[in-house]
Amino acid sequence: MQTETSAEKNSASTIICNVPWHVTKVKPLEDYKLEVEFIDGTHGFVEMERRVLSSGAGVFAKLMDINTFNQVHLEYGAVTWPNEIDLAPDAMYDEIKSNGIWILE
Repeated sequence: MQTETSAEKNSASTIICNVPWHVTKVKPLEDYKLEVEFIDGTHGFVEMERRVLSSGAGVFAKLMDINTFNQVHLEYGAVTWPNEIDLAPDAMYDEIKSNGIWILE
């Protein structure tokens, strides 16, 4: 006897995120800046120019190419670029919630 279930295959889209630092929108701006919005409506900016152009940029040096920087997108609520470069959404949220802007140096 076969029983019916209400679960659907690949139903990950029904997972509800309750953490406030889940990023829902990201938009690249001029001068290595980002505009972001979080699931709770918090809105702000990330300034990355100093970090990207610094001698200690590390993995962020790959973002010096503005075409690569502009490929920013979201993966699971985190700001991400190709080559597995991302930003910590919880640190970003805390700084933007307090100051409206997160400046990476």
